[in-house]
Amino acid sequence: MTDTAEAFQPLQDDDPRTVGEYRLAARLGAGGMGRVYLAHTHGGRPVAVKVVRSELADDPTFRRRFAREVAAARTVKGAYTAELIDADPEAVPPWLATLYVPGPSLTEAVARRGPLSETAVLWLTAGIAEALQVIHGAGIVHRDLKPSNVLPASDGPRVIDFGIARAVDATAHTATGATIGTPHFMAPEQASGGEVSAATDVFALAQTAAFAALGRPLYGDGPGVSVLYRIVHSAPDLSELPDRLRGLLARCLVEAPEERPTPSEVVAFCREELGRDAGAGADVWREIAGPQVTVPPPVTHPEPAATPTAVHTVPVPAGAVTGAAPYPPAGPYGHPYGAPYGPFAAPRPPRDTAATRHGRLRFRHTRTGRGPAGGVRWRGEGHGGGHGRGRGHGQVRDRGRGGRGRVGRAGHRGRRSRGRGREAAGARLQRPDADARQLPALRRRHGVRQP
Repeated sequence: MTDTAEAFQPLQDDDPRTVGEYRLAARLGAGGMGRVYLAHTHGGRPVAVKVVRSELADDPTFRRRFAREVAAARTVKGAYTAELIDADPEAVPPWLATLYVPGPSLTEAVARRGPLSETAVLWLTAGIAEALQVIHGAGIVHRDLKPSNVLPASDGPRVIDFGIARAVDATAHTATGATIGTPHFMAPEQASGGEVSAATDVFALAQTAAFAALGRPLYGDGPGVSVLYRIVHSAPDLSELPDRLRGLLARCLVEAPEERPTPSEVVAFCREELGRDAGAGADVWREIAGPQVTVPPPVTHPEPAATPTAVHTVPVPAGAVTGAAPYPPAGPYGHPYGAPYGPFAAPRPPRDTAATRHGRLRFRHTRTGRGPAGGVRWRGEGHGGGHGRGRGHGQVRDRGRGGRGRVGRAGHRGRRSRGRGREAAGARLQRPDADARQLPALRRRHGVRQP
Protein backbone atom coordinates (compact mmCIF):
# COMPACT_ATOMS: atom_id res chain seq x y z
CA MET A 1 0.00 0.00 0.00
CA THR A 2 2.90 2.35 -0.64
CA ASP A 3 1.37 3.47 -3.91
CA THR A 4 -1.36 6.10 -3.86
CA ALA A 5 -3.12 4.36 -6.75
CA GLU A 6 -3.47 1.22 -4.62
CA ALA A 7 -4.82 3.05 -1.58
CA PHE A 8 -7.23 5.37 -3.42
CA GLN A 9 -9.22 4.00 -6.34
CA PRO A 10 -11.09 6.32 -8.71
CA LEU A 11 -14.87 6.48 -8.47
CA GLN A 12 -16.75 4.21 -10.84
CA ASP A 13 -19.92 4.97 -12.79
CA ASP A 14 -22.11 3.29 -10.16
CA ASP A 15 -20.52 5.18 -7.24
CA PRO A 16 -22.30 8.23 -5.78
CA ARG A 17 -20.60 11.61 -6.02
CA THR A 18 -21.98 12.96 -2.75
CA VAL A 19 -23.14 11.32 0.48
CA GLY A 20 -24.91 13.67 2.84
CA GLU A 21 -22.80 16.83 2.93
CA TYR A 22 -19.63 15.03 1.83
CA ARG A 23 -18.22 15.08 -1.68
CA LEU A 24 -16.51 11.79 -2.40
CA ALA A 25 -12.93 11.94 -3.67
CA ALA A 26 -12.00 8.26 -4.09
CA ARG A 27 -12.99 4.73 -3.24
CA LEU A 28 -11.15 3.08 -0.34
CA GLY A 29 -12.58 -0.41 -0.54
CA ALA A 30 -15.65 -2.58 -0.05
CA GLY A 31 -16.83 -5.23 2.38
CA GLY A 32 -19.83 -7.19 3.54
CA MET A 33 -21.52 -4.07 4.91
CA GLY A 34 -21.01 -1.83 1.91
CA ARG A 35 -18.49 0.43 0.19
CA VAL A 36 -16.06 2.87 1.80
CA TYR A 37 -15.11 6.21 0.24
CA LEU A 38 -12.71 9.02 1.00
CA ALA A 39 -14.20 12.44 1.61
CA HIS A 40 -13.33 15.58 3.58
CA THR A 41 -14.99 17.71 6.21
CA HIS A 42 -15.67 21.39 5.54
CA GLY A 43 -12.39 22.13 7.27
CA GLY A 44 -10.49 19.78 4.95
CA ARG A 45 -9.93 16.86 7.33
CA PRO A 46 -10.15 13.48 5.55
CA VAL A 47 -12.89 11.08 6.61
CA ALA A 48 -13.90 7.56 5.62
CA VAL A 49 -17.56 7.35 4.55
CA LYS A 50 -19.14 3.90 4.64
CA VAL A 51 -22.33 3.45 2.60
CA VAL A 52 -24.47 0.47 3.55
CA ARG A 53 -25.40 -1.86 0.70
CA SER A 54 -28.99 -1.78 -0.47
CA GLU A 55 -29.89 -5.34 0.57
CA LEU A 56 -29.30 -4.44 4.21
CA ALA A 57 -30.76 -0.95 3.92
CA ASP A 58 -34.12 -2.39 2.82
CA ASP A 59 -34.47 -4.38 6.05
CA PRO A 60 -36.38 -2.46 8.76
CA THR A 61 -34.74 -4.53 11.53
CA PHE A 62 -31.31 -3.58 10.29
CA ARG A 63 -32.20 0.10 10.19
CA ARG A 64 -33.42 0.08 13.80
CA ARG A 65 -30.33 -1.70 15.06
CA PHE A 66 -28.04 0.40 12.91
CA ALA A 67 -29.50 3.58 14.43
CA ARG A 68 -28.96 2.23 17.97
CA GLU A 69 -25.39 1.16 17.26
CA VAL A 70 -24.57 4.51 15.67
CA ALA A 71 -25.91 6.33 18.72
CA ALA A 72 -23.74 4.18 21.00
CA ALA A 73 -20.67 4.51 18.76
CA ARG A 74 -20.83 8.31 19.02
CA THR A 75 -19.84 7.98 22.68
CA VAL A 76 -16.68 5.97 21.89
CA LYS A 77 -13.68 8.31 21.92
CA GLY A 78 -10.39 6.54 22.51
CA ALA A 79 -6.78 6.88 21.45
CA TYR A 80 -6.95 3.62 19.50
CA THR A 81 -10.35 3.88 17.86
CA ALA A 82 -11.45 5.65 14.70
CA GLU A 83 -13.90 8.25 16.01
CA LEU A 84 -17.38 8.36 14.49
CA ILE A 85 -18.04 11.96 13.49
CA ASP A 86 -21.24 11.81 11.44
CA ALA A 87 -23.97 9.39 10.33
CA ASP A 88 -27.48 9.27 8.92
CA PRO A 89 -29.29 5.99 9.66
CA GLU A 90 -32.47 7.27 7.96
CA ALA A 91 -30.82 8.09 4.64
CA VAL A 92 -31.31 5.99 1.52
CA PRO A 93 -28.98 4.20 1.80
CA PRO A 94 -27.75 4.66 5.40
CA TRP A 95 -24.18 5.81 5.92
CA LEU A 96 -21.64 6.76 8.57
CA ALA A 97 -18.38 8.73 8.53
CA THR A 98 -15.32 8.14 10.72
CA LEU A 99 -11.98 9.89 10.85
CA TYR A 100 -9.71 8.60 8.10
CA VAL A 101 -6.68 6.67 9.33
CA PRO A 102 -3.74 7.11 6.89
CA GLY A 103 -2.38 3.60 6.97
CA PRO A 104 -2.90 0.08 5.66
CA SER A 105 -4.95 -2.57 7.40
CA LEU A 106 -3.11 -5.19 9.45
CA THR A 107 -3.92 -7.73 6.73
CA GLU A 108 -2.20 -5.58 4.10
CA ALA A 109 0.76 -4.76 6.35
CA VAL A 110 1.45 -8.46 7.05
CA ALA A 111 1.05 -9.36 3.38
CA ARG A 112 3.55 -6.62 2.45
CA ARG A 113 6.30 -7.13 5.05
CA GLY A 114 5.59 -10.60 6.52
CA PRO A 115 4.92 -11.59 10.17
CA LEU A 116 5.63 -8.95 12.82
CA SER A 117 8.30 -9.23 15.46
CA GLU A 118 7.50 -10.33 18.99
CA THR A 119 7.87 -6.77 20.29
CA ALA A 120 5.64 -5.38 17.55
CA VAL A 121 2.93 -7.95 18.31
CA LEU A 122 3.01 -7.01 22.00
CA TRP A 123 2.57 -3.34 21.08
CA LEU A 124 -0.24 -4.27 18.72
CA THR A 125 -2.01 -6.44 21.30
CA ALA A 126 -1.79 -3.72 23.95
CA GLY A 127 -3.22 -1.10 21.58
CA ILE A 128 -6.16 -3.28 20.46
CA ALA A 129 -6.90 -4.27 24.06
CA GLU A 130 -6.98 -0.59 25.09
CA ALA A 131 -9.40 0.11 22.25
CA LEU A 132 -11.63 -2.74 23.47
CA GLN A 133 -11.65 -1.17 26.94
CA VAL A 134 -13.19 1.99 25.53
CA ILE A 135 -15.61 0.12 23.24
CA HIS A 136 -16.85 -2.19 25.98
CA GLY A 137 -17.13 0.78 28.34
CA ALA A 138 -19.75 2.23 25.97
CA GLY A 139 -21.77 -1.00 26.15
CA ILE A 140 -20.72 -2.19 22.68
CA VAL A 141 -19.39 -5.58 21.62
CA HIS A 142 -17.38 -5.42 18.41
CA ARG A 143 -18.42 -8.91 17.15
CA ASP A 144 -16.18 -8.71 14.07
CA LEU A 145 -12.68 -7.93 15.32
CA LYS A 146 -10.17 -9.12 12.70
CA PRO A 147 -6.95 -7.95 11.01
CA SER A 148 -8.79 -6.01 8.30
CA ASN A 149 -10.56 -3.97 11.01
CA VAL A 150 -7.25 -2.95 12.62
CA LEU A 151 -5.35 -0.09 10.98
CA PRO A 152 -1.70 0.26 12.15
CA ALA A 153 -1.15 4.01 11.87
CA SER A 154 2.15 5.76 12.53
CA ASP A 155 1.09 6.52 16.12
CA GLY A 156 -0.58 3.23 17.02
CA PRO A 157 -3.37 0.92 15.85
CA ARG A 158 -6.93 2.01 15.23
CA VAL A 159 -9.90 -0.34 15.62
CA ILE A 160 -12.75 0.37 13.20
CA ASP A 161 -16.29 -0.91 12.53
CA PHE A 162 -16.99 -1.61 16.20
CA GLY A 163 -20.58 -2.67 16.91
CA ILE A 164 -21.76 -2.36 13.31
CA ALA A 165 -21.94 -6.14 12.84
CA ARG A 166 -24.65 -6.28 15.49
CA ALA A 167 -26.97 -4.28 13.24
CA VAL A 168 -26.85 -7.12 10.71
CA ASP A 169 -27.59 -9.78 13.32
CA ALA A 170 -31.14 -11.21 13.25
CA THR A 171 -32.09 -9.41 10.05
CA ALA A 172 -33.85 -11.09 7.15
CA HIS A 173 -30.44 -12.02 5.73
CA THR A 174 -29.27 -13.85 8.87
CA ALA A 175 -32.52 -15.18 10.33
CA THR A 176 -31.98 -18.65 8.83
CA GLY A 177 -29.16 -19.56 11.21
CA ALA A 178 -26.21 -17.74 9.65
CA THR A 179 -23.64 -16.19 11.97
CA ILE A 180 -22.28 -12.67 11.93
CA GLY A 181 -18.54 -12.22 11.72
CA THR A 182 -15.54 -13.61 9.84
CA PRO A 183 -15.23 -17.39 10.37
CA HIS A 184 -11.44 -17.43 10.81
CA PHE A 185 -11.62 -15.01 13.76
CA MET A 186 -14.79 -16.09 15.58
CA ALA A 187 -15.07 -17.38 19.12
CA PRO A 188 -16.61 -20.83 19.81
CA GLU A 189 -19.78 -19.38 21.31
CA GLN A 190 -20.19 -17.10 18.33
CA ALA A 191 -19.60 -19.89 15.81
CA SER A 192 -22.19 -22.11 17.51
CA GLY A 193 -24.80 -19.35 17.74
CA GLY A 194 -24.44 -18.82 21.49
CA GLU A 195 -24.46 -15.64 23.56
CA VAL A 196 -21.94 -13.01 22.48
CA SER A 197 -20.19 -10.92 25.15
CA ALA A 198 -17.06 -8.85 25.70
CA ALA A 199 -15.12 -12.10 26.13
CA THR A 200 -15.93 -12.90 22.50
CA ASP A 201 -13.84 -9.90 21.44
CA VAL A 202 -10.96 -11.10 23.64
CA PHE A 203 -10.92 -14.42 21.77
CA ALA A 204 -10.83 -12.52 18.46
CA LEU A 205 -8.03 -10.30 19.84
CA ALA A 206 -5.89 -13.39 20.44
CA GLN A 207 -6.58 -14.68 16.93
CA THR A 208 -5.65 -11.28 15.46
CA ALA A 209 -2.38 -11.17 17.43
CA ALA A 210 -1.56 -14.74 16.33
CA PHE A 211 -2.18 -13.74 12.70
CA ALA A 212 0.28 -10.84 13.07
CA ALA A 213 2.90 -13.17 14.58
CA LEU A 214 2.43 -16.12 12.18
CA GLY A 215 1.33 -14.38 8.99
CA ARG A 216 -1.67 -16.73 8.67
CA PRO A 217 -4.91 -17.52 10.55
CA LEU A 218 -4.37 -19.51 13.72
CA TYR A 219 -7.00 -22.13 12.87
CA GLY A 220 -5.82 -22.54 9.29
CA ASP A 221 -7.37 -21.78 5.95
CA GLY A 222 -10.12 -23.48 4.02
CA PRO A 223 -13.92 -23.25 3.76
CA GLY A 224 -15.62 -21.29 6.51
CA VAL A 225 -17.57 -24.32 7.71
CA SER A 226 -14.37 -26.32 8.21
CA VAL A 227 -12.69 -23.47 10.08
CA LEU A 228 -15.71 -23.04 12.37
CA TYR A 229 -15.69 -26.76 13.15
CA ARG A 230 -12.03 -26.59 14.20
CA ILE A 231 -12.71 -23.52 16.35
CA VAL A 232 -15.55 -25.24 18.20
CA HIS A 233 -14.15 -28.77 18.54
CA SER A 234 -10.35 -28.49 18.64
CA ALA A 235 -7.60 -26.60 20.46
CA PRO A 236 -5.27 -24.38 18.43
CA ASP A 237 -1.60 -25.19 17.87
CA LEU A 238 0.40 -22.48 19.65
CA SER A 239 3.81 -24.11 19.32
CA GLU A 240 4.99 -21.72 16.60
CA LEU A 241 4.20 -18.57 18.60
CA PRO A 242 6.96 -16.61 20.38
CA ASP A 243 7.48 -17.57 24.01
CA ARG A 244 6.25 -14.30 25.51
CA LEU A 245 3.01 -14.46 23.49
CA ARG A 246 2.19 -18.13 23.94
CA GLY A 247 1.02 -17.93 27.55
CA LEU A 248 -1.11 -14.80 27.05
CA LEU A 249 -2.83 -16.06 23.90
CA ALA A 250 -3.47 -19.45 25.48
CA ARG A 251 -5.46 -17.74 28.25
CA CYS A 252 -7.43 -15.67 25.71
CA LEU A 253 -8.28 -18.73 23.61
CA VAL A 254 -9.87 -20.93 26.28
CA GLU A 255 -13.28 -22.28 25.38
CA ALA A 256 -15.13 -20.96 28.45
CA PRO A 257 -15.73 -17.19 28.02
CA GLU A 258 -15.67 -16.50 31.77
CA GLU A 259 -12.11 -17.86 32.05
CA ARG A 260 -10.62 -15.44 29.53
CA PRO A 261 -8.79 -12.33 30.75
CA THR A 262 -10.32 -8.88 30.44
CA PRO A 263 -8.88 -6.26 28.06
CA SER A 264 -7.40 -4.35 31.00
CA GLU A 265 -5.54 -7.50 32.12
CA VAL A 266 -4.20 -7.94 28.59
CA VAL A 267 -2.90 -4.34 28.56
CA ALA A 268 -1.18 -4.84 31.93
CA PHE A 269 0.48 -8.07 30.75
CA CYS A 270 1.79 -6.45 27.55
CA ARG A 271 3.23 -3.45 29.40
CA GLU A 272 4.98 -5.76 31.85
CA GLU A 273 6.46 -7.87 29.03
CA LEU A 274 7.62 -4.82 27.08
CA GLY A 275 9.47 -3.42 30.10
CA ARG A 276 12.47 -1.46 28.88
CA ASP A 277 11.10 -1.40 25.30
CA ALA A 278 8.06 0.62 26.38
CA GLY A 279 9.45 3.80 24.82
CA ALA A 280 10.09 2.32 21.38
CA GLY A 281 6.48 2.27 20.29
CA ALA A 282 6.74 5.12 17.78
CA ASP A 283 9.53 3.41 15.83
CA VAL A 284 7.60 0.15 15.81
CA TRP A 285 4.45 1.74 14.40
CA ARG A 286 6.29 3.64 11.70
CA GLU A 287 7.89 0.38 10.62
CA ILE A 288 4.58 -1.45 10.50
CA ALA A 289 2.60 1.33 8.78
CA GLY A 290 5.28 1.89 6.14
CA PRO A 291 5.64 5.02 4.02
CA GLN A 292 2.72 7.39 4.12
CA VAL A 293 0.66 7.90 1.01
CA THR A 294 -0.52 11.25 -0.32
CA VAL A 295 -4.20 11.77 0.42
CA PRO A 296 -6.15 13.21 -2.53
CA PRO A 297 -7.28 16.81 -1.98
CA PRO A 298 -10.92 17.70 -1.24
CA VAL A 299 -13.34 17.85 -4.15
CA THR A 300 -14.19 21.53 -4.55
CA HIS A 301 -16.44 21.30 -7.60
CA PRO A 302 -18.75 18.53 -8.73
CA GLU A 303 -17.85 16.62 -11.83
CA PRO A 304 -19.11 18.13 -15.09
CA ALA A 305 -22.17 16.57 -16.62
CA ALA A 306 -21.63 13.96 -19.28
CA THR A 307 -21.61 15.13 -22.92
CA PRO A 308 -25.06 14.53 -24.47
CA THR A 309 -25.20 11.73 -26.99
CA ALA A 310 -25.64 12.87 -30.59
CA VAL A 311 -29.09 12.23 -32.02
CA HIS A 312 -29.32 11.03 -35.63
CA THR A 313 -32.36 12.34 -37.48
CA VAL A 314 -33.93 11.75 -40.87
CA PRO A 315 -34.03 14.86 -43.12
CA VAL A 316 -37.52 16.16 -43.80
CA PRO A 317 -38.22 17.16 -47.41
CA ALA A 318 -39.10 20.74 -48.25
CA GLY A 319 -42.76 21.57 -47.81
CA ALA A 320 -43.40 18.87 -45.24
CA VAL A 321 -45.34 19.96 -42.16
CA THR A 322 -43.65 19.03 -38.92
CA GLY A 323 -45.89 16.99 -36.63
CA ALA A 324 -48.27 15.99 -39.45
CA ALA A 325 -48.36 12.68 -41.26
CA PRO A 326 -45.24 10.50 -40.96
CA TYR A 327 -42.58 10.62 -43.61
CA PRO A 328 -42.88 9.38 -46.34
CA PRO A 329 -46.44 10.56 -47.09
CA ALA A 330 -49.27 8.23 -46.21
CA GLY A 331 -50.87 6.04 -48.83
CA PRO A 332 -54.57 5.49 -49.55
CA TYR A 333 -55.12 3.57 -46.32
CA GLY A 334 -53.31 5.96 -44.01
CA HIS A 335 -49.97 4.14 -44.31
CA PRO A 336 -46.90 4.98 -46.38
CA TYR A 337 -47.18 1.84 -48.48
CA GLY A 338 -50.97 1.72 -48.84
CA ALA A 339 -51.37 -1.03 -46.19
CA PRO A 340 -50.63 -1.48 -42.46
CA TYR A 341 -47.20 -2.96 -43.14
CA GLY A 342 -43.67 -1.73 -43.70
CA PRO A 343 -41.13 0.11 -41.54
CA PHE A 344 -43.53 2.96 -40.73
CA ALA A 345 -46.43 0.73 -39.65
CA ALA A 346 -47.86 1.50 -36.23
CA PRO A 347 -47.04 -1.19 -33.63
CA ARG A 348 -49.83 -3.46 -32.57
CA PRO A 349 -51.12 -3.04 -29.05
CA PRO A 350 -50.73 -5.84 -26.48
CA ARG A 351 -53.40 -8.51 -26.66
CA ASP A 352 -54.36 -8.07 -23.02
CA THR A 353 -55.80 -4.56 -23.05
CA ALA A 354 -57.82 -2.44 -20.67
CA ALA A 355 -60.94 -3.20 -22.70
CA THR A 356 -60.59 -6.91 -21.88
CA ARG A 357 -59.65 -6.47 -18.23
CA HIS A 358 -62.60 -8.63 -17.12
CA GLY A 359 -61.89 -11.41 -19.62
CA ARG A 360 -61.16 -11.56 -23.32
CA LEU A 361 -64.27 -10.26 -25.10
CA ARG A 362 -64.49 -11.48 -28.65
CA PHE A 363 -67.41 -10.63 -30.92
CA ARG A 364 -68.48 -12.96 -33.69
CA HIS A 365 -70.62 -11.71 -36.55
CA THR A 366 -72.46 -13.84 -39.14
CA ARG A 367 -73.74 -12.65 -42.47
CA THR A 368 -75.11 -14.55 -45.47
CA GLY A 369 -75.11 -13.88 -49.14
CA ARG A 370 -74.62 -15.36 -52.54
CA GLY A 371 -70.99 -14.35 -52.75
CA PRO A 372 -67.95 -16.61 -52.36
CA ALA A 373 -67.80 -15.88 -48.62
CA GLY A 374 -71.51 -16.32 -47.97
CA GLY A 375 -72.37 -17.93 -44.68
CA VAL A 376 -68.84 -17.43 -43.33
CA ARG A 377 -68.55 -16.62 -39.64
CA TRP A 378 -65.70 -14.22 -38.95
CA ARG A 379 -64.26 -12.46 -35.95
CA GLY A 380 -62.76 -8.95 -35.59
CA GLU A 381 -59.98 -8.65 -33.02
CA GLY A 382 -57.86 -5.82 -34.39
CA HIS A 383 -57.09 -2.31 -33.32
CA GLY A 384 -58.45 -0.67 -36.41
CA GLY A 385 -60.91 -2.41 -38.70
CA GLY A 386 -63.55 -1.17 -41.10
CA HIS A 387 -61.19 0.52 -43.55
CA GLY A 388 -62.33 0.89 -47.13
CA ARG A 389 -64.42 -1.84 -48.62
CA GLY A 390 -64.29 -4.28 -45.77
CA ARG A 391 -60.51 -4.38 -45.47
CA GLY A 392 -59.43 -5.08 -41.88
CA HIS A 393 -56.63 -3.14 -40.22
CA GLY A 394 -55.78 -5.63 -37.53
CA GLN A 395 -56.05 -9.26 -36.72
CA VAL A 396 -59.27 -9.83 -38.67
CA ARG A 397 -59.50 -13.48 -39.52
CA ASP A 398 -61.66 -15.04 -42.24
CA ARG A 399 -62.21 -18.58 -40.96
CA GLY A 400 -63.67 -19.72 -44.25
CA ARG A 401 -60.61 -18.82 -46.32
CA GLY A 402 -57.87 -18.76 -43.69
CA GLY A 403 -56.99 -15.27 -44.88
CA ARG A 404 -55.91 -12.30 -42.78
CA GLY A 405 -57.20 -8.76 -42.77
CA ARG A 406 -59.69 -9.10 -45.66
CA VAL A 407 -63.36 -9.93 -45.17
CA GLY A 408 -65.18 -7.65 -47.59
CA ARG A 409 -65.90 -8.03 -51.30
CA ALA A 410 -67.52 -11.38 -50.62
CA GLY A 411 -70.93 -10.93 -49.02
CA HIS A 412 -74.23 -9.61 -50.26
CA ARG A 413 -73.59 -6.20 -51.92
CA GLY A 414 -76.70 -4.77 -50.37
CA ARG A 415 -75.44 -5.48 -46.87
CA ARG A 416 -71.78 -4.64 -47.33
CA SER A 417 -72.06 -1.36 -45.49
CA ARG A 418 -73.62 -3.15 -42.56
CA GLY A 419 -70.74 -5.61 -42.62
CA ARG A 420 -68.30 -2.73 -42.46
CA GLY A 421 -70.16 -1.32 -39.52
CA ARG A 422 -70.01 -4.55 -37.63
CA GLU A 423 -66.40 -4.97 -38.50
CA ALA A 424 -65.66 -1.49 -37.17
CA ALA A 425 -67.66 -2.25 -34.04
CA GLY A 426 -65.62 -5.34 -33.36
CA ALA A 427 -62.43 -3.34 -33.80
CA ARG A 428 -63.61 -0.48 -31.61
CA LEU A 429 -64.54 -2.86 -28.85
CA GLN A 430 -61.00 -4.26 -28.92
CA ARG A 431 -59.16 -0.91 -28.96
CA PRO A 432 -56.59 -0.53 -26.13
CA ASP A 433 -58.05 2.84 -25.13
CA ALA A 434 -61.67 1.67 -25.06
CA ASP A 435 -63.54 2.23 -21.85
CA ALA A 436 -65.17 -0.90 -20.49
CA ARG A 437 -68.20 1.15 -19.54
CA GLN A 438 -68.89 1.89 -23.23
CA LEU A 439 -69.11 -1.77 -24.25
CA PRO A 440 -72.89 -2.22 -23.71
CA ALA A 441 -73.70 0.93 -25.69
CA LEU A 442 -71.43 -0.10 -28.56
CA ARG A 443 -72.97 -3.55 -28.71
CA ARG A 444 -76.50 -2.13 -28.87
CA ARG A 445 -75.53 0.50 -31.46
CA HIS A 446 -73.98 -1.94 -33.91
CA GLY A 447 -75.98 -5.04 -33.14
CA VAL A 448 -72.98 -6.97 -31.93
CA ARG A 449 -73.63 -9.97 -29.77
CA GLN A 450 -71.15 -11.53 -27.38
CA PRO A 451 -70.73 -15.27 -28.07
